[in-house]
Amino acid sequence: MVALTLRLGFAAALLWAQAGFAQTENRPAEVQIKAAFLYKFGDFVQWPPAAFARADAPFVIGVLAADDLAVALEQLVANRSVQGHPVAVRRVRRGEPLAGLHVLFIGQAESARLAETLAAARGQAVLTVTESENALAAGSMINFVAEDQRVRFDVALPSAERGQLKISSRLLAVARRVITS
Repeated sequence: MVALTLRLGFAAALLWAQAGFAQTENRPAEVQIKAAFLYKFGDFVQWPPAAFARADAPFVIGVLAADDLAVALEQLVANRSVQGHPVAVRRVRRGEPLAGLHVLFIGQAESARLAETLAAARGQAVLTVTESENALAAGSMINFVAEDQRVRFDVALPSAERGQLKISSRLLAVARRVITS
């Protein structure tokens, strides 16, 4: 029953994303779609047990350089949970420690310092999600891309494995592209 609910929830988020968004004048729709994906990614990734200090510790999604997305995400996750953990959104500023995060979204505005930020997350059990060209080559685990006016995403499995994260085959099946080596 839980697996069916997870699949249906992700399918709904994917359908929402596939509904498309207009170019720049409809940026709020794109932001909402990305927020939904960030929330749903949590159900399709397995973190090592040490990633949670306590059984009731929150599932923390950090957002760097994307305040509009942080607002949308805060509204979306209110009173929700991921894998039995309450969800919290933390706005991250450049140079802040990433300890305690489970997901880190790095906005386009940080693309000039992307490699530096990804290096700070390397070796930690933090799912890094970006929206910058060549982000996967720089070490991101998931990168949003716009394709045919839709939000899609690519996945780099080696980066996730270095962070001790296991990405579900169900998530990989809906990715636009999966890098395996």
